Amino acid sequence: MSRELIRSVRSAGSATLISRLLGYFRDSAVAYAFGAHNVADAFYAAFRISNLFRRLLGEGSLASSFVPVFSEYIVKGDQKETKRFFNVIFTTLFAVLLVLCALGIIFAPQITRLITWGFAGEPDKMELTVSLTRVMFPFMLFISLAALLTGVLNSLKKFFVPAVSPAFLSASEILCIFAVIPFLRPELRIVALAYSVVAGGAGQFFIQLLAVIKKDIRPHVDFDAAHPGQKKVFRLMLPAMIGLSVDQINSFVDTVCASFLAGGSITALYYSNRIMQLPLALFGISVSSVSLPALSRSAASGDTRGMKETVNYSLRIMSLAVAPAMVGLCLLAEPVIKMLFERGNFDSYATRITAACLFFYSFGLLAFAGVKIAANCFYAMQDTKTPLKAAYICMMINVVLNILLMRPFGVGGLAMATSISSWINFVILIIFLRRRIGPLGLMKNAASFLKISAASAVMGVAAYSAYYGVFAESLYLGLPVTILLSVGIYFLLLHVFKLKELPDVVGMISNENTAGNE
Repeated sequence: MSRELIRSVRSAGSATLISRLLGYFRDSAVAYAFGAHNVADAFYAAFRISNLFRRLLGEGSLASSFVPVFSEYIVKGDQKETKRFFNVIFTTLFAVLLVLCALGIIFAPQITRLITWGFAGEPDKMELTVSLTRVMFPFMLFISLAALLTGVLNSLKKFFVPAVSPAFLSASEILCIFAVIPFLRPELRIVALAYSVVAGGAGQFFIQLLAVIKKDIRPHVDFDAAHPGQKKVFRLMLPAMIGLSVDQINSFVDTVCASFLAGGSITALYYSNRIMQLPLALFGISVSSVSLPALSRSAASGDTRGMKETVNYSLRIMSLAVAPAMVGLCLLAEPVIKMLFERGNFDSYATRITAACLFFYSFGLLAFAGVKIAANCFYAMQDTKTPLKAAYICMMINVVLNILLMRPFGVGGLAMATSISSWINFVILIIFLRRRIGPLGLMKNAASFLKISAASAVMGVAAYSAYYGVFAESLYLGLPVTILLSVGIYFLLLHVFKLKELPDVVGMISNENTAGNE
């Protein structure tokens, strides 16, 4: 089980690294061109609206509901019925998304005003956000269909193409910034960038469509409202729309609150979240994506012990990689933001407020990843109601904390609220999971967690001392050297501590040909 999981995570992680690095170049280019001011705020507010619908209807709910049912069909071994089930879901989803996309474009003013209340006092900013929302709404259609195809490929143990496909969004925006925007009038540049988002979403869909066709699954129209598999998926989807997407619901609340704060706050939340997402995606989300099909197969076979082993191993591997990232980003938030973004229209003020967000977001890294792994257990058992209960509790906590923290801590308080509510969500899910399938054996992980925590703490002290004591005057040389030195110290300590999972992770990040596994 561990070898298969590591091989799959290596494949997904290498593809995610490609995608995220390209995503950094995209974000850096957008920051250079538009800074952290009103135009950027309008763009990212509009993007969050379409992205919220994408998470709720695509990756957030559909994937977590579709993969367990699709895996159940695979376990039964009836290929004809498995393909028909996919086509029924694809047809219905496409029709629903077309209607929602049309409604989103028509009612963009109402949706935008609901999410960006604070823009009401700035009519030009509100009008621009409405226009960009209309342009980007079709992104939701393409990306939600792509999420369905991701579920198919992951269920078939194919992880590289789904994980690398988001690179099309980055490539589309980068091409727009350097090849299109320079030839446009200033007022049209942000609109062109919005159109490039839609083009990137379409590319993400079509590259996965080709991969699915190669697996001899060809989407075609097959409408059957009474299909039992479809009824099961959509019955699971409604609670999953909130259950798995609690972080996106919290992001929605953050956007509303940030719209009342100083200019640039929404952009600061976006960029800090993007940086935080890199280690989370490489290991947390990669492990989560790989574990869902494995958990679904165990659940379909009635193998409770296999589920527990997968959960424990996934948590250990995730913690090994994410814990040092959490410590490093907390301690070096400002130099990281300064090196990555401070140029062009992205000034020192933008760096300060973005670093404040990153600092507080980083405290929740382990919880963000842990929630996805724990929630997957319930989705694998086709239980979407339990994560919904936890999500309700944490959404309320997040709203209250936002109101309490946004004034004394500014936009950083919103990130702090999200981190705290995510930790509470993780603890609640673990308690519910233990009640559902019995003791998880988490105490067996205690030794590994203690070694990882100790190594991360020592690494953090070394990183802070090295950068601020030696390298602070030379950002572009000093920060990379500090990071490399810190990583070396961390893995050396894990070797000294004889962490049993270390060889697996070393193998995962070795130069083995991951693409060949596909």
